Amino acid sequence: MMKRIFFISLSLVISCVTGLSQEKPTTDEYAARYQNLVSRVGANGLGVETLLNHWEEDYPDDVNPKVGLFNFYLAKSQSFTIDSLRVSKYLGNEPVISLKDSTGQNVYYYQIAHYDDELFGKASQAIDKAIEMAPDRLDLRLIKVSSLINYEGESPDMALRDLKGLIDYNYAKHPKWTYPGLEMQDDSFASLLQDYCYAFFKMGTPQTFKAFKDLSEKVLSYEPKNTLFMTNLGSYYLVAEHNDKAALKMYNKVLKLKPDDYAAIKNCVLLARNEKNAKLEKKYLQKLVEVTTDETERTSAKVRLQAL
Repeated sequence: MMKRIFFISLSLVISCVTGLSQEKPTTDEYAARYQNLVSRVGANGLGVETLLNHWEEDYPDDVNPKVGLFNFYLAKSQSFTIDSLRVSKYLGNEPVISLKDSTGQNVYYYQIAHYDDELFGKASQAIDKAIEMAPDRLDLRLIKVSSLINYEGESPDMALRDLKGLIDYNYAKHPKWTYPGLEMQDDSFASLLQDYCYAFFKMGTPQTFKAFKDLSEKVLSYEPKNTLFMTNLGSYYLVAEHNDKAALKMYNKVLKLKPDDYAAIKNCVLLARNEKNAKLEKKYLQKLVEVTTDETERTSAKVRLQAL
């Protein structure tokens, strides 16, 4: 039994394909019955599995009952407890509540997800079948990754493996990605990957920091001048390794390619301030005044410049 915090909510809109047979419910009718049942009893409630099995048997080429089975087994595999910890953040999450013990020290309570390995395995098998049937449905691939991140917690080995494989697939096959409810743009793939980089970074453990770095480097192996993921590496050196010199070097590489990169400039200001390097801070504060769209931040930067 694995014990992990549940911090990424999973949602998927099931799309429908019209069936032709009049001797059995159409796939649209199955979808309507499924949505109605889940709204009443939940994703793993009584009767859901039976309905999905009938749907899959009648329409073996329909991806949607397989997605439903993924949601069923995933929900079935989870149980939750409220556990006390001595840390003010756990895997990047705020506590549900904090109290003081008899000595006056803070005790923090978190909602923790526990997983049944066998049921989680069935969920993974279901989503793998769905991905095999619809390999260019990006939402299916990412919902699997999200489930793995929740399951693995501070050691996201399988999630990182799947994300790296997804990057290889993207640049080797150049698929026409689809994502129900989202209009895919040229930068949508990178933006979605950045969401996972942020998730790893936010969790803040040595293993997740490494996953953040590895994922960024993987993208850069295909796009060496992608400033978004170059900035990620700067943040890794700054926060995970406390290597200001390496971080500044990476941020300056970013600024050579994109002189108005807000994130790189902002981080350089923070880096210089941490080092108490007034000359360096003034240099980047002046840039921050020029690029920020936040008037409060611009005013604050000007005041700081005058103080220096």
